[in-house]
Amino acid sequence: MYTYKIDHIPRSTTYNRRPGYPMDATTITIHNTANPSSTASNERDWLTNSLNTRTASYHIVIDQKEAIECIPLDENAWHAGDGSGENSGNRTSIGIEICESGNYEATLDNAADLVANMLLDRNWGADRLRRHYDWSGKNCPRLMNEDGEWDGWDDFVRMVKEKMDGMKPQEPMLEPDDANNIIRFLSAAYMATTVEEARKEFNRLANELRRVSGQPPQP
Repeated sequence: MYTYKIDHIPRSTTYNRRPGYPMDATTITIHNTANPSSTASNERDWLTNSLNTRTASYHIVIDQKEAIECIPLDENAWHAGDGSGENSGNRTSIGIEICESGNYEATLDNAADLVANMLLDRNWGADRLRRHYDWSGKNCPRLMNEDGEWDGWDDFVRMVKEKMDGMKPQEPMLEPDDANNIIRFLSAAYMATTVEEARKEFNRLANELRRVSGQPPQP
């Protein structure tokens, strides 16, 4: 599990790292930090470090413990390396940095969970995912590429899809009309007894029927 924290860098951050261009994102771009010893907190702090002279930024950085939103998701960040045109990745895509430090497998699982939730929230599919490489040809996310083979990327997209499948609401196992017909029989048994434990059990069974038929429980 991980925590999600919002800690936006100021608009006044040097080197134009938060330019504030409004953005209606159409994709999500995945990166690796290329720093094996840096945590999400370290990466967030680097954006406002006076020693950092790069005009580069990202929306979210995630490690094995936390995800930090550094720039609002409706503003652009400089992460895709493809310029400032209105259709560039820099202006149309949410950039997510995956840390390389610590337990990378746990971090990768967290990232897949985060991305799956973001896709579902936007009613998007995994076809909306991009590599940094797709925008500018940079070898990034580098840990998903081995000698030009992007098997790690394919594995990550598969993880995201599996997470999404697990998060999607399940189809009701029972039609509501059928469930309510059974509940009517339970109600007759409920009214026929004065034993409190029996009544509680009838009520539990009725609510279980409501649950599997997609209906809200009742007190």
